[in-house]
This record gives sequence, C-alpha cells and structure tokens, in this order.
Amino acid sequence: MNVDNRFPELTRQQINLMKPFGTIKRFPKDKTIIRHGDKNFRFYVILQGKVRIENTNSHNNLVVVHTQHQFTGDSDMLSKRAAVFSAIIEEDSLLLEIEPDNLQRIITQYSGISDILLNTFLIRQEIFLNIFDGGFKLLSNGQSKPTYILRDFMTKNYIWHTWLDLTRDAEAKKIIESFQITEKDLPIVIDMDNKIHKNPTIKEMAEISGVLLEFTDQIYDLIVVGAGPGGLASSVYAASEGLQVLTIESSSPGGQAGKSSKIENYLGFPTGISGEALAKKAYLQAQKFGCHISIPHTVKKLTKYKSAYRVVLDDDTQVRCKSLIAATGADYSKPPIDNFEKYEGQGIYYSATEMNGVNCKGQEIGIIGGGNSAGQAVLFLSNYASKAHMFVRSGDLGSKMSDYLIQRIKSCSNIEVHLNTEVQKLYGDHTLDSIDVVNNISNETEVYTVQNLFTFIGAKPYSDWINDVVETDEQNFILTGDKIKAELEFKPQTLETSLPGVFAVGDVRNGSTKRVASAVGEGAMAVSQVHQFLSKKPY
Repeated sequence: MNVDNRFPELTRQQINLMKPFGTIKRFPKDKTIIRHGDKNFRFYVILQGKVRIENTNSHNNLVVVHTQHQFTGDSDMLSKRAAVFSAIIEEDSLLLEIEPDNLQRIITQYSGISDILLNTFLIRQEIFLNIFDGGFKLLSNGQSKPTYILRDFMTKNYIWHTWLDLTRDAEAKKIIESFQITEKDLPIVIDMDNKIHKNPTIKEMAEISGVLLEFTDQIYDLIVVGAGPGGLASSVYAASEGLQVLTIESSSPGGQAGKSSKIENYLGFPTGISGEALAKKAYLQAQKFGCHISIPHTVKKLTKYKSAYRVVLDDDTQVRCKSLIAATGADYSKPPIDNFEKYEGQGIYYSATEMNGVNCKGQEIGIIGGGNSAGQAVLFLSNYASKAHMFVRSGDLGSKMSDYLIQRIKSCSNIEVHLNTEVQKLYGDHTLDSIDVVNNISNETEVYTVQNLFTFIGAKPYSDWINDVVETDEQNFILTGDKIKAELEFKPQTLETSLPGVFAVGDVRNGSTKRVASAVGEGAMAVSQVHQFLSKKPY
C-alpha cells in the first residue's frame, strides 16, 4: 500500500482555503489533542511540528507520526462516532484546529480537498478494520448465536473490533478469570476505556460505539427509511441538493445488496464490486453532503402530524418530517423447516461475507436458492469451503440466475448443483451438524454433513410499519403511481404512495426490478419527485 495514500500532504493553497473554517493554535509537547473514545473530536492540520497517532489498545501502539501539512482523522469524524485512536503532540507544534461541522462545510465546498480527505479516510478506516488489532474486544465461548449477531453488526457497520474466542485464546481466558465473568454474562464487550459490557444488545452496542444518533426536535425536509442501495441513493441526492435529510436504518448499510460478495452487473464496475464496498462508499458519500444517518433504529409506524408526518421509532422516539421515502426493501424468506430458527447464527446464515467465508474454511457447506444472490454466494464461499452444495427447488438453474453466474458455477470443481431438491430436516445439539435433503420428484432423501447452511430464497417486503396507512398489494408490497386503486384527492407521482409526500423505492415497492441499478435509479428519481411535492407545500 502506498504510504502517500494513507498520509498525504495538503498544499499551501488548500490549507489557506481551510484556515477561515478553523483556529490556529499552539500545543506543547505530550499534549493529548484526541483521546480514544472521544466523540465529536476535532480535525487537525499540522502547520509546524509533529503529532503522534497511537492505537492505545495494542502493545505496539504507534500508528504514525504526522508531520508538516499532514492531517489527522478518519471517516468516523463524519458519522460522529467515537475516536478509535489517540493523537498526542510529539514536539511543540502549531496546528489548524477545525470543528467537525466546519470540516463538513469544507468537504462540501472544495472538491479537490474533499477528494483527498475522503479517499484518505476510507483507506485509514480499512487499515484499522483489517490490519491493526484493537478497538472493541468481543469475548465469547465459540460461535454462539448472540456472538454471531454482535460480530455481524460490528462488521457490517465498520466498528473496529477484535474477536477473542475463549475456547482458543489464552488472553481471553485470563481476562475472564480476572473479572470473574460467568457463562451467562457472555458474550462480553470491552470498550476503549476497558469498561465491560455483559451480553449487550445491538442497540447498546450502537450506543457504545457512537453509531446511534441523538435526534433533535427539528422537522426534516425528508426522512429516508432504509439504507439499502435505493435509500442511500435518495440520501446522497437529497442531501447534495440542500435538503435536511435523516436516514434511519434497522441493521447496517447496504440492504440485501450489502450481503452480496460480488456484484458484476452494476454499471461502472467491470471487474465487480462487493455489496459491502458499495454500501461503504455510498454511506460515506451521503455523510459528505450532510445527511444524518442513525443505526440501528426500526420504524414502528408513520402518522400524520399537522401538515407533516411523524415517524415513531421502536423506542417510541418521535421524529418529524415534511416528506418520506420508504426504502426498507425485502428480506429472504425462511424455508418451512422445523427448528430452523434454532440454528440461525449457529449454522444458518442469510449473507455471504468475509466473516462467513473464514468460518467455513475447509468445510462442506450448503446454499439454498437458485437466484443471483445464491449464485454470487456459492461462488464466493467456494473459495473457502472444501465443497459447496447448491440446493435448488426447481429443475432449471437458468430460470432466475444470470448466465454468467451459471457458466462459472459449472466450471467450478468444488460446487455441486442439486436440482429439484429441498432441505427437509436439520440436526445438531446446539449448532448445525447435518441436514436431510429430499428430491421433490423421486422423494429420495440424502444426508449431508453440513455445518454452515446459507439461504437465499424468496422475498418478503419490510412494510409492516407503513402498510396500514398506504395501499399495498396482497403480498404487502407498496403500491405507487397509477397502480394505486383507491380514489385519491391528488394525482400521485410515479413513485408516490397513496399518502401525499410519501414515496416508495426499491424492493419494497410493487413492480420494482430486483436489481441494484434499478433501486439506485428509483432512489434518485424519488428525490426529484420530493422536490416537486415540497414546492407545492406552504412550509
């Protein structure tokens, strides 16, 4: 990796453009200007002197020493998360200190500076997540369901952490013994200040890490519910056009696309891009333009509020808005198998990420489904597994899958496709050990020793929070535009629901094309329709 990409120098002209947004200050040697765990920490440009960056949760804690015209910070500054590093003055230094809100203004106004800062922030985040040990410590007894849920949330939300397995890690055992932690306390999370959190919920983890946003009383121009490709596209376009935007997501950026190991048919990426990488870039892009994103919040219901709307969250927090875009997508259905939920997170998974791949290294695995998501998953996971079995209910792999995926699957020596087959039974005391698979034509049953089973079947819309106030079809997909059957006092735009000013995009919408590109296109188009709606309202 090129050092200049991680620690570039700003030009004198760029620094002069930034000076009106900050304050020039002199700091003495050994002064800590950023402490790990600080929220809303400041951005610094080194005018004279040196600043030492430390990873305080590591034995080898020196990350880098910044010198003249270099700068501190990473993408956590834009999302208002806690600092994962400490910055200490190496020698008497003169620095340009800039508040986070002013840094946001610089990024918005000056594209040249924005390019340098955002590229550097992305690279630095990647370094902390994948190269350095440290961050939050997650301790557990093996791969339990609560452990998987926490790891999955932390990984998909780019929360720097280290997983320590008590069954393998001597350091983890010493920590457990010294703090007298019992089995029922697991998993535990140790934060940057060495405070112990016993079996934290996802929401508690979000609060600890600073992912969870504190809401104000303002009325937003637009609330986007869901941060999949459609929701993130709406967030980027709306915020870039000056609207006050809040995006609410229940789990992590990316939606179903974020679970894809490689998307190869999205315009502009000839070699493909992972769903996680696409989501990460879009997430940062939305924040670049000032969009506020809060994770994890689930919207419980939508109600009218005078001439606007009120969004009620799962903790009964209420947020107000002038318009809303529903981009909550759809989720994979669960096969009708007894005790299926017992093994979720302990052998049954709904995504194929790097973490999933490492967990099934050298093992035989199973994939349920015959669509593109299943095809992308089996190709990715076959790089780790000794053998990958693909169970397809129909007799034709080409009915729902792109041809390029089919050809690659056929040429992969450790992938075996089983047509006309369905998983019938699951076995294992605590984690999945084996499965019964039945041929739905011959009724013959075979047993496979599979400890990791990935399912990508069907789609159920996330519309429970809104389907009592907008018109939906018989499967609860949201109707928009001329598909709405009810007689209304207004003529809805193409992506507008039966409620004026409430729009639907992506997989949650009736008639949508289940592709990343179409969701992004709808997300952008909906913003233009939001503008048309707002221009007619007397706000």
